[in-house]
Amino acid sequence: MNVRTQDGSAGDVDYGAIGSGYASFRRPDTRIARFIAEALGDARTVLNVGAGAGSYESAAREVTAVEPSRSMRAQRPARLARAVDAVAEDLPFADGAFDAAMTLFSVHQWSDVTRGLREMRRVTRGPVVVLTCAPSLVRDFWLYEYAPEVLDTEARRYPRVEDIAAALGGTGTVHTVPIPLDCTDGFNEAYYGRPEMLLDPAARQACSAWSFVDDGVRERFDERLRGDLASGAWDARHGHLRTQAAYEGSLVLVRATPEPA
Repeated sequence: MNVRTQDGSAGDVDYGAIGSGYASFRRPDTRIARFIAEALGDARTVLNVGAGAGSYESAAREVTAVEPSRSMRAQRPARLARAVDAVAEDLPFADGAFDAAMTLFSVHQWSDVTRGLREMRRVTRGPVVVLTCAPSLVRDFWLYEYAPEVLDTEARRYPRVEDIAAALGGTGTVHTVPIPLDCTDGFNEAYYGRPEMLLDPAARQACSAWSFVDDGVRERFDERLRGDLASGAWDARHGHLRTQAAYEGSLVLVRATPEPA
């Protein structure tokens, strides 16, 4: 049974509390969108589960969006279809209703990942596409030196890629998604070469893992990173990232197609 907040959020984050500026910082990146579009192939009808403010829906032709959070639904641009108020674990659609389905930066917030993915498989005739982070790689990012609590939280929340593939069944592939230096989608690794961005509390708030740590963690992070940027210590260790065109970190795209009948 899903426990939903007053806002309607059904996972481990209350977007009524932290989601007000989400759309300002989590703007879809066209290069990541191309990976998603390629994975969806020629699907005409696409289900987007945990759709949020509608990022990356342009990668699909005809989208039905599902989003439990009232705050996130309210941030969807007028040009997008209204999102259905529902949760991944109980999708209100018939078996095989869609050509394809996608869920992007969402599975780590669900109350029952396996059930949600099996629901996506149930209502989808073709590929199911999951954009997520591999928990085994999350701590490899430089942020771990400054805020280990944040990345420890992310590593705990993200389901294992193997478990995602197992829940979806069929035939699957996993591809690392390169993150461009000027990525417009502001998740933590998107700032790999722009560390100053993570000094902005609003930018951090758009990454849900920061909501799981206390003010002391945020204050220590801010003080240490500011100090290392001012002294040149960060650049001495990681300055090459400022000009690195792309970063291959924990971001992965899982694609699963059903076995032939």
